[in-house]
Amino acid sequence: MADDLDRLLDEVERRLCRLPGRGAAAGEHRHGDGEEEEEEEGAAAAAGGRSAKLLMSAGSSEEDIDDIIDEICNDSSFAKTPLKLKPNFASLTPESSSAVVQAHRKRCCPVYLGGSSSPYGIGTSISKRTCDKLRCTACDFRVSLFNDYVWDQSCDYLFFRNNMPELSKLRAKMIKKKGARAYACQCSWRSIDVLTDLQTDQQLRWVCGKHAE
Repeated sequence: MADDLDRLLDEVERRLCRLPGRGAAAGEHRHGDGEEEEEEEGAAAAAGGRSAKLLMSAGSSEEDIDDIIDEICNDSSFAKTPLKLKPNFASLTPESSSAVVQAHRKRCCPVYLGGSSSPYGIGTSISKRTCDKLRCTACDFRVSLFNDYVWDQSCDYLFFRNNMPELSKLRAKMIKKKGARAYACQCSWRSIDVLTDLQTDQQLRWVCGKHAE
């Protein structure tokens, strides 16, 4: 039975190679409308099912094998399998949309600190605005700022380490001063009265955390 099936497959392959006209006919059908293509695909699937059943029920008789080959080769829908290609457009994932948002954010250059009268915004050499998106690269805390206040001279590292960013605890060492602005992270602090370029204070590890446009 195995030898018969091998001969059957070899004979199918040889006869299919002699069907140049069927490939052209299949090409012509590709120009039909959508409904005709769907009907042809259904007929091809049905023909494949019939052919599979015939192969499974084939006996050892050479005559039966020849009949099966003839039916497969003469089936009008055998070669009608048009290939449909559909464009595969990538969808915008939440991760990629977040990357797009980040790409439209700007940093201050240079970064300015200033008193309460200095406006916030994206600082440039032309538009000297104070940055309100400061972040410390040393302690990884966002820099808090308080208008019309300065820090008491008794402030130290442990005070900010233990109390940032709780305003209720920080108030213990905040002094009211009109026009000033108190800055602090968990490891550094400054009291600023006038517009100041951050680059002039080499001890601070503060950077602009980017502004939305």
